[in-house]
Amino acid sequence: MSNNLLKGKRGIIFGALNEQSIAWKVAERAHEEGAEFILTNAPIAMRMGEINALAEKTGSKIIPADATSVEDLEKLITESMEVLGGKLDFILHSIGMSVNVRKGNHYTNENYDYTVKGFDVSALSFHKLLQSAMKLDALNDWGSVVALTYIAAQRIFPDYNDMADNKSYLESIARSFGYHYGLAKKVRVNTISQSPTMTTAGSGVKGFNQFINYSELMSPLGNAKAEDCANYCIAMFSDLTRYVTMQNLYHDGGFSNTGVTQAVMDRFTEI
Repeated sequence: MSNNLLKGKRGIIFGALNEQSIAWKVAERAHEEGAEFILTNAPIAMRMGEINALAEKTGSKIIPADATSVEDLEKLITESMEVLGGKLDFILHSIGMSVNVRKGNHYTNENYDYTVKGFDVSALSFHKLLQSAMKLDALNDWGSVVALTYIAAQRIFPDYNDMADNKSYLESIARSFGYHYGLAKKVRVNTISQSPTMTTAGSGVKGFNQFINYSELMSPLGNAKAEDCANYCIAMFSDLTRYVTMQNLYHDGGFSNTGVTQAVMDRFTEI
């Protein structure tokens, strides 16, 4: 169903890897709502994924870019404006990676070279992206930038490891850069804290299946699906949310405000 919420708007979507990706769902919904956009991911991720099918489906061009490289980002943004025929209205930052998680290193025994790499990809890339966009004056007034995050930035989830630190920094950037970008160009910058979602990245976390089940029981509305997160992103890109900025917005079925649920209590009663 389309309401033409993004008709005439242009953007860049980072991170679509396959049909499980939230970024993939955002691209599909943005297309349905009338937007034109560039798809981008790291060259290695693009070789692993199926992004060509998404590009064909949405009539989009793919421009590979390493989000940790300012040179790549500036080239991506400049080319995007050329291809789309004007300045941008929205950007989705949906990328994250922890080498320590991949390698099975415990949080108390990090390889710091891995830590720095994950921090650069998952968090510092967001600052580099915003700084590049501002330098190139790439976003229209009242443009919207959204990054995806997780509640482990606020609370301890042991197996989320150093990604929790990365997400904390990501959310801080949204507040700090959102202030400066808002003053300069009325651009709004927000993060969406999504329920645990069965994506390629999410499923790499130890104990993920068990945690999804726990989160489902701890959320009055249940876990928010990727498609619903995409809808929230579309709302944030639209003109309906023009005065929302510098926020960390929970999209988690109520998990973030729930101490315990009867369903979880009942599980302990069974023991």
